[in-house]
Amino acid sequence: MKKRTPISEIMTKNVITLNYTDELETAEHLFKKHHIRHIPVVSGDTIKGILSYTDLLRISFADAVGEDEDTIDTVVYNMFTIDQVMAKNMVSVTSDTTIKEVAEVLSKREFHALPVVDNDRLVGIVTTTDLINYLIAQF
Repeated sequence: MKKRTPISEIMTKNVITLNYTDELETAEHLFKKHHIRHIPVVSGDTIKGILSYTDLLRISFADAVGEDEDTIDTVVYNMFTIDQVMAKNMVSVTSDTTIKEVAEVLSKREFHALPVVDNDRLVGIVTTTDLINYLIAQF
């Protein structure tokens, strides 16, 4: 295991994002379609926050609808905006931050994903699953 490996080696580079003006229904559709748990919320190239699937579960019964079902009850979603539900005080890292440093941040905080931002531009996302897969590959 290399000690100075940058997070850019394991981060997701083709990031699925939401615009802060999108509907929560759109977010749920993306979570289920792509089998992901975190989506950065952007305005242009600037990251404004991060929405997790858990954030949706807190306000709805999103898990009551199967992943293959397209019908989503939007009554609760119409009461909130992405801006109201997303985490705004997030921590980000740069693409040259080491995997070890990212693991330290995630182990000390109560979240499971970090946006990767270079020069105020979203370039990736790294999750605890990415770290676990990296560790598995070492054996």
